[in-house]
Amino acid sequence: MITLRKAQDRGHANHGWLDSWHSFSFASYQDQQNVHFGSLRVINEDRVAAGQGFGSHPHKDMEIISYVLDGELQHGDNMGNGSVIRPGNVQRMSAGSGVVHSEANPSVTNPVHFLQIWIIPNKRVQPSYEEKDFSEAEKRGKLRLVVSETGEQGSVLVNQDAKLYIGLFDGAETATLNVSPERLVYVHVARGSVTVNGHQLATGDAAKIRAETAITLSNGNGAEVLVFDVAELE
Repeated sequence: MITLRKAQDRGHANHGWLDSWHSFSFASYQDQQNVHFGSLRVINEDRVAAGQGFGSHPHKDMEIISYVLDGELQHGDNMGNGSVIRPGNVQRMSAGSGVVHSEANPSVTNPVHFLQIWIIPNKRVQPSYEEKDFSEAEKRGKLRLVVSETGEQGSVLVNQDAKLYIGLFDGAETATLNVSPERLVYVHVARGSVTVNGHQLATGDAAKIRAETAITLSNGNGAEVLVFDVAELE
């Protein structure tokens, strides 16, 4: 069963320095039909103006993943981590028992466009941080595992039975992900367009998938696609 969610149906908030689209309930956007999907709690598509950002603020009990599409995002936290992430980097911060961090656009001229993803953890942990780079070649015409509970295939670790794959698709490139029908699959098109199990999706569109055994992506046109494989929350 596949339920499509069009880009324009997401929540939207434009604060001037921040233009954000919310796939799930977040801040003032409350949608009882889209609070979470299994352990997947937040996908915010954020654009932050040059020289602007989120000041220091706290989090706890959440796995926070940042993925930059264009530009640069500067991170700092009270664990002593500081870095600038760029397209291809996958950053994971386990907020655990509590962490304070900040995010800013270090450019004085260009905006940064990124996805902020939250996954509900399955246990309380001490705060931690991890960052890895995944090249375009690793994602071209295939679904590259970038986040998992086990760290398999060099993926970033997350404290939940969840996997995130990212792929780039154009023309005849196609990929199929075999999944258990008991699992939930969420497909988010970050840019471009692609066909998912026969359904055409464009930039910002998503597919909520249940009780399927395979997910096939094809007919891409400049497509960058995130595919989440998660369990139902108990």
